[in-house]
Amino acid sequence: MTSRDDDRFRVRPGPPKARQPSGGQRFVSRVLREANKAGAKPSTKSSRGSARSAAKLGRGHVAAQTAGRKLGPRARRVVIKARYVVLKQAGARSVETHLRYIEREGVDRDGGKGHAYGLTTDHADPAGFEERGRGDRHQFRFIVSPEDAQQLEDLRGYTRHLMTRMEGDLGSSLDWVAVDHWNTDNPHTHIVLRGRDQTGHDLIIARDYIAHGMRLRASELATEWLGPRTEREIRDGLLREVDQERWTSLDRGLQQWAQQSRDGVVELAANADAARQPRTLLIGRLQRLTVMGLAEPDGINRWRLRPDIEPTLRAMGERGDIVRTMQHALGSQQREMAVFTPGDRAPPVVGRVVGKGLADELQERGYLVLDGIDGRAHYVALPAGTELEQFPAGAVVEARSAAEGRAVDKTIAGLADGGLYRTDHHLALLRAEPGRGDPQEIVAAHVRRLEALRRAGLVERVAEGAWRVPADLPERARQHDAQRLAGGSVTLQSHLPIERQARVIGATWLDRQLIGGAAGVADKGFGSELREALRQRSDFLTGC
Repeated sequence: MTSRDDDRFRVRPGPPKARQPSGGQRFVSRVLREANKAGAKPSTKSSRGSARSAAKLGRGHVAAQTAGRKLGPRARRVVIKARYVVLKQAGARSVETHLRYIEREGVDRDGGKGHAYGLTTDHADPAGFEERGRGDRHQFRFIVSPEDAQQLEDLRGYTRHLMTRMEGDLGSSLDWVAVDHWNTDNPHTHIVLRGRDQTGHDLIIARDYIAHGMRLRASELATEWLGPRTEREIRDGLLREVDQERWTSLDRGLQQWAQQSRDGVVELAANADAARQPRTLLIGRLQRLTVMGLAEPDGINRWRLRPDIEPTLRAMGERGDIVRTMQHALGSQQREMAVFTPGDRAPPVVGRVVGKGLADELQERGYLVLDGIDGRAHYVALPAGTELEQFPAGAVVEARSAAEGRAVDKTIAGLADGGLYRTDHHLALLRAEPGRGDPQEIVAAHVRRLEALRRAGLVERVAEGAWRVPADLPERARQHDAQRLAGGSVTLQSHLPIERQARVIGATWLDRQLIGGAAGVADKGFGSELREALRQRSDFLTGC
């Protein structure tokens, strides 16, 4: 026997001995599946060399591989957000609501209403587009935001050229409408694309085309229209990123260099990749991150990044956006600012609506800015799909954690006799106790809640004005709200501003505050205005 270790024995692996169970997976398939879970990229070819990965299924896969080959580092940048909507799951009014939103007031270049357009018309018919897509299985929604949209000027022409190139890539004519939005610092275009091709079959777009190909086509087009970015434009853009309290392209590059190094340290002197960016900008950014506590020096020209640098900077960027949104809504009014975070211990927030909008235009997640009765301004995120129209400016709104449960559910359960809630019984009790508000309106509010719970399968309507409710309804309803509303709910207390409520004939939200003793009302901000309105309401009721 030789003395060399590698000659002592030789491993000859054979095929797995275990038999494939009935209906089970092949051994190779199981290995590839587990490798894919771990982040590996298995070969797209099967043992027969004919299988394709899921990313290659659909139209546009070949175009996604060839798009952007001529783009260099000076190419114009375009951000595209995409959403695939299954219409049956989204709801019957999803398309109508989305089209109405993108055509809303204040988004036009002149501050007016948005106008839908198509490939050959400046006045597309959203209702007709919705009608044509009634039988579609799905729909694509895109937001196209060129970095230099202000310089493009003709954003409609740019969008039409982009959609024409997409038709060539996908091998089919496309049915779409678009609306340009000029109401932000970054002008962008909302595109709604039907999920049918020119033959009437489902339009299936390859995943890699949606993820990369479309963006590269948009970048190619912007570069052709405006020319490549100059050295000065690139440097000015990076210079603006040095002091920003958000996740930037400089941070992304630094993170990649740290991950590629053996000890997880950014070393500018030795790292050849660092030469792609001006060294002074990288040092400036690292020094800024050090002040923010997200990086620390680790020797000469060496820095160590904090592991959670990306989520921290992204959260800081979102926080900064929220602060700017609140400042814009409040105008010259000075308020302490807070973000309403639903939780088991989060107290309810009551206030007047001074601002509203969409924080996520693609997912249609809205927000409200409330001038609270506690003297502070509050940013309240709304559940996806919430209609902003139900919260008019000046209305009184209450935000609370869904985990607290609703008083209306407890009332329904308490009035249920033998598990049966009856509106006539509730109405009789209210009329026997005058001074509690309009009995008809109170019962109507309980009926609306019961209908919502019925649709959720928590209660059963057995007759007109009668519902069968479980004994543990408050807990079941609380769990349902927590799941549906992601931990929080927002309720409209009164659509009337408090100035009008002070002299209204009939029960108002101000009356409930008078009965409750105006608990939690501060002496500043909206709280002081509410105290004055309560005094006027009291005088008005006394005079009646």
